[in-house]
Amino acid sequence: MFKDDLLAGKRVLVTGGGTGIGRSITQRYMALGAHVVICGRREEVLAKTVAELVVLGRGSAEFIRCDIRDPDQVDAMLSAIWENGALDILVNNAAGNFTAPTESLSHRAVDAVLGIVLHGSAYATLGCGKRWLAAGHAGTVLSIVTTYAFTGSAFVVPSAMAKAGVLAMTRSLAVEWGGRGIRLNAIAPGPFPTEGAWERLVPKPELAKEFEEKNPLRRAGRHDELADLAAYLVCDQAAYINGECVTIDGGEWLQGAGQFNFLGRLMSAKDWQDVKAARK
Repeated sequence: MFKDDLLAGKRVLVTGGGTGIGRSITQRYMALGAHVVICGRREEVLAKTVAELVVLGRGSAEFIRCDIRDPDQVDAMLSAIWENGALDILVNNAAGNFTAPTESLSHRAVDAVLGIVLHGSAYATLGCGKRWLAAGHAGTVLSIVTTYAFTGSAFVVPSAMAKAGVLAMTRSLAVEWGGRGIRLNAIAPGPFPTEGAWERLVPKPELAKEFEEKNPLRRAGRHDELADLAAYLVCDQAAYINGECVTIDGGEWLQGAGQFNFLGRLMSAKDWQDVKAARK
């Protein structure tokens, strides 16, 4: 679909790039010639991912352990990256989410999601943006949000709040920074199964099946489909796309807004207790 050198010479940071969608995006960017830095909290996962992807023979990668909830760690990470050259692309991918009746949530549960998704994305975006603007260096930010960032969704309220904030940041800075060489866009994925996240979000097999098939195409998305979209939106050929949120969900949100609303029909009180116990 793309030339092999589409992202040649580009330096990229993918937050949460060690697993799931972040790993798939990292692999695609490397295949297109980019040098990718991935970050996350679990060093062993990051190291394993880099080792596995580097042997594929295209592009290059490295990792930095960083808890993006901590602004000092984010600043230290960016300073370390900039010592070897400016980034060209930031992908705000790191996320945290779980399903629960909202009235059962503590402030810590809310803070856990907002800290990673909203605050972490803001810290990384501002850190890169300040450096790009000071140097007159062009930059691109791509944030992974969700369709319920603009529809809302029951049972994942902290995530909906956080993702809506990231989308607002994207559209606001696209206007504020667009004329200064920095463009920002977002992707709103529908169901793209990932190991780990699926167990937290759809813990019962019958729920997973409905979640994956409740769209007009009657299937879940493939990671390569999302990664190709992510590659296009950050490449130079997409330079006139700014402030946009591209949905890739098989038409799900058009069919029925709120990805997790269906849990109200299918989860019993005992099921919610089992989910809570599993999280511990």
